Amino acid sequence: MKLYTSIGPNPRVVKMFMAEKGIDLPRIEVDLRGGENRQDAYLKVNPAGQTPALEMDGGGLLSEITAICEYLEEKHPSPPLIGTTPEERAETRMWTRRVDLNICEPMTNGFRYGEGLAMFQSRIRCLPEASPGLKAVAQDGLRWLEANMKGPWIAGDRFTLADIQLFAFMDFGAMVGQPVDTNNKRVADWFERVKARPSAAASA
Repeated sequence: MKLYTSIGPNPRVVKMFMAEKGIDLPRIEVDLRGGENRQDAYLKVNPAGQTPALEMDGGGLLSEITAICEYLEEKHPSPPLIGTTPEERAETRMWTRRVDLNICEPMTNGFRYGEGLAMFQSRIRCLPEASPGLKAVAQDGLRWLEANMKGPWIAGDRFTLADIQLFAFMDFGAMVGQPVDTNNKRVADWFERVKARPSAAASA
């Protein structure tokens, strides 16, 4: 296996997931700022022009962070970061989906259409007028999470992919004009706990 990676929160999710599991793979750095991910050579790896991408053992190519992490979990089940039972896996997928749709996606597009507009406007359709609203949607999602956290981690007592994904995007957001709202005390405390994990530094 080998990982095509770059800067940004999406690759960081996979790198942090790997660090938690102690997985070390050869890495190929893709120059995202220089637009290498939109060139023909990389588009043969991932036609969507996004990072990360994983070349699997059999030579097949896999993209999308959830799919990559689920594949790695099946190849390296310990320690479990998605789950060991159907119930645990379903719960992790539910929370991962919630944070992705309600927080990570609007947060990311709020950046792309705002602070990141100069970089992204020639690559994807951008809606600058939507940036403030999308950032507000992400904050709404975080307030909802604040009210619904029932344990030290997003899925309760288990540290999972949902925690890794939200942390990577929130840490990125804090650097691009979407700081962690300390009024969300549970979420802010959770963020600091995740930040203290060795995998957070290893994936930065």
